[in-house]
Amino acid sequence: MKFAKYTLVKVALLLVCSACGQAQADWALATDPLAVRTLPDNRQIQPQNPPSFTWSRHPLSPASYVIEVKLAGTVVSTFTSARNWYLPSKKFAAGTYSWRVRPSTSNEWSSPRTFVIDATSKVFEVPESSTLRAAIVLRPRPRGLEDNATFFASWSAAKRADRSQVLTWLSTEVIRNMTAIAPVSDAEWPLSPGKVRTAANEAQNARVISRTNQSSRQLEAASLLYRVTGENQYLVEAIARGDQEAALSPNGGTSFVNHDQGNRAIAQSLIKAVDNLGSALDAPRRAAWLEMVRVRTNAMYLDLAAQTGRLDQYPYDSHAASNIGFLTLISTLSLGDIPEAKDWFDFSFRAFVSSYSVWSGPEGGFANGTAYAEYEADYALQIWPALAYATKVDLFTKPWASGFLDYLMHFVPPGSQTHVFGDGHESLPEIRMMKGFAAHFATPAAAWYYKNLIRTDDSLATLQAPYPLPVATVATPAPPGNSAYYPSIGWAAMHSDIGNLQRTSVYFKSSPYGSFNHSHGDQNGFVLASAGVPLLTESGWYDWYDSPLWSSWYRQTKAHNALTFDNGQGQLVDGYETTMARNGRITAFAPKATVDYVAGDATLAYGGQLTSALRKLWFLRTTDAVVVQDQVTSATPRVFEWNFHTYAPIVVDAGGAISVTNQGRKVCVVPVSTGARFEKRTGPPPQPGTYEEHGVFIKSAAALSGEFLTVLDVGCKKPLIKLGKSGTARTLTVGKQVVTLPN
Repeated sequence: MKFAKYTLVKVALLLVCSACGQAQADWALATDPLAVRTLPDNRQIQPQNPPSFTWSRHPLSPASYVIEVKLAGTVVSTFTSARNWYLPSKKFAAGTYSWRVRPSTSNEWSSPRTFVIDATSKVFEVPESSTLRAAIVLRPRPRGLEDNATFFASWSAAKRADRSQVLTWLSTEVIRNMTAIAPVSDAEWPLSPGKVRTAANEAQNARVISRTNQSSRQLEAASLLYRVTGENQYLVEAIARGDQEAALSPNGGTSFVNHDQGNRAIAQSLIKAVDNLGSALDAPRRAAWLEMVRVRTNAMYLDLAAQTGRLDQYPYDSHAASNIGFLTLISTLSLGDIPEAKDWFDFSFRAFVSSYSVWSGPEGGFANGTAYAEYEADYALQIWPALAYATKVDLFTKPWASGFLDYLMHFVPPGSQTHVFGDGHESLPEIRMMKGFAAHFATPAAAWYYKNLIRTDDSLATLQAPYPLPVATVATPAPPGNSAYYPSIGWAAMHSDIGNLQRTSVYFKSSPYGSFNHSHGDQNGFVLASAGVPLLTESGWYDWYDSPLWSSWYRQTKAHNALTFDNGQGQLVDGYETTMARNGRITAFAPKATVDYVAGDATLAYGGQLTSALRKLWFLRTTDAVVVQDQVTSATPRVFEWNFHTYAPIVVDAGGAISVTNQGRKVCVVPVSTGARFEKRTGPPPQPGTYEEHGVFIKSAAALSGEFLTVLDVGCKKPLIKLGKSGTARTLTVGKQVVTLPN
C-alpha cells in the first residue's frame, strides 16, 4: 500500500507548541482526535484524481475558504468553498502538488501539504451540483432504474436468459410476503424511549428496524415488479404497503428522533415506490406519500445540517455517516416534486460522493469491523445503483469502493464462518451483501470472490443492477494476493493461499481508531482460522450497544487474543473521544512468499498503565505456523498475561501440550518463553447455542518487563521448535523455517 496512516503524533506536536502563538500554529490541523483529518498530506499518492481536500475549521468560522494548489511552485488552481472540504470537478495532471487553505476573510494560510498524482491515480470526476440537478429533473421516471429497465416484454433474449430466474425469485418472495408479512403499525412500539438503555427498549428498537426493513423491502420490490411486469397484483401490494408506511406517525416510534434507521428506511422506500410506479399512482395518494417523505427526510436533513454541516468537522458519527447517503438518494429522487429537495441535494450530494468512508482512508477498509462493513455493503446496494442511474455518477467506480471490496475479500474470504474485529464479530457473514457488492466490479479478483461466495444472489439487488453484471464480463477470475495491509485502519490479513478454501488465515489489528464506536480494546489482537473455521478467536456476543455485557466483557481486552495484566486489566475502553486517542499502530508489514511479518504498538491503548506494549507476528507460510512475540514494560511491577479464546474445548494432555480442535481443524499452542503458567479462565455465559473457552498464560511474578514467545502450530504437525542464537541475535527455528527475533 502507498499510504502512511494518520497518527496523533502531529496532534501531540501541536499541543507541545501551544505556547508558540496563533500565527505559528497550523489552524487547519485540529487537536481534537474526533475532528476531520487534514488531507491529502505526506506526499501520498492519491488513488483518486482529483482528490478530496479536507481540513479542520478555522476558529473564526469564516463564510468561506480559499484553497490554493501549486505544481512545481506555480499556482495552477484556486478554489473557493463554503465548507471545510472541497472536491474539484476536473482531474489534475500527473505531478507532485502542494496545497494550502485560508479563510476568505484573511491571509492566514495553513501549512502547505503535498500529494502526488500519478498513473495509478484513477480519474473520478463529478460535475457541479447545479449541472447535475438540471439533468436529473429532465430524466423521465423511473430515474432510479437503468434506462432499459422497462417491461419484461422489451427485454432482449440475452437479458431474459440472464435475469428471468432472478425475476421469478423476487416474484415468489413478494407473493409469499403478501401474507407472511403483517401490516406495519405504530401499535407495535408502545414504549417511550428513555435516556437509559434497557433490554426492553433495545428489543423494541430491534423490532422497529426489523419491521420497517421488511415492509420497506416489500414495498420497493412490489413497485419494481409492477414496473417490470405490469401485473396488477404488484401494484395492489405496493399501494397497500405504501399506505401503511405513510400512515406511520413521523413523531412516533419510527420518528427520526426515536429511530433514525427506521425513519430513513420508510422515507427511502416511499420515494423509490413513487419513482417506480410513476403515473400508476393516483394523485392524492402520491401527494400523501411525498408529504411523508418530506417530513421524515427534512428531520434527517436538519440534523445533518446543524452547525453548518456537523459531519464536516466531526465525521465520526456512525448513524449520521450512513444517513447522509440516504439523504443523498432521497433528495435525488425527490427533485422536482418536493421543494426542499433542492436544499437537501445541494447539501448532501457532493459531500457524500466526495468523501471516502470515515471508517477508513482512501485505500479502503472499515475500522468498525467486518460485521459493520457488511452493513455498509448493504447500504451501498440500496443507494449507489439508483444514484448512478439518476446522476450518472457511479460510486462503484470510485477508487475507495474497489479498495473496500479488496478489504472484504481479505477479511471475509469465501468459507468464513465469522466476522472479525469489532461489534458483531461472532456473527455469520450474510454472504449476499458481499456478493452483491462484488457483482459491480469487472476485475479478476471480484469475479473470483463472486464465484466462490456460495449463495444465491439477492434478487432485489440483482434485478436493479446493470445488465450485464460487470463481474460477468470477466473472462478469467483470479484471487487477490495472499497478504494485505490497510494502513489507515491498522489491519493486516495473511493467508496461506487465499484461493484455496482449505487456507490458514491470520488477521491482525493495531488501529488508530482505538476502541471508538463499534471497535474494541483489541489493539495488537489477532484471529486465527483454518478453512474458515475459527481456531483462536474473539469471545462474547453483541446483545446490544452499551449493554452490561458489551461494557464489562465483550469489548474488553481480556475477551480478545491480546495482552492483559494483574488479573485481566487491559486497554482503556471507557469514555468517548479518548477511546480514539487510546489506539494502536502497525509499525511494520513485510509480506513475502514464505513468511509474512507484521508488528504493532498498542502502548497508547493502555492509557499510561504500560510504558510499552509491542507485538510481532510471523506467519510461516511454508510451515503453516504462526510465531507471536510480545514484549511489554511497565513503570510499576505487573503480572503480565497472554490471553486466547476458542469456540471449542482447550485440551491439555498429560505432557502439558495445549491444543484446540474445532470442526476437525486443530491448532497446538506452544509456549517457547519460560516463566509462565497456563490456566483456564471463565467468562460470562456465551450466546445461547454456542460454546466458548478462555485460556491464559500468566507470568509467575510481577515484573517491570516481560516477554511471551508463542508458536501456533496449525494442524498440530509438531515441527521441531528450537530457540537459539546467531551472533548477538536470537533465532527461532520452526520446522525448516528460521525467524530472527528482536532482542
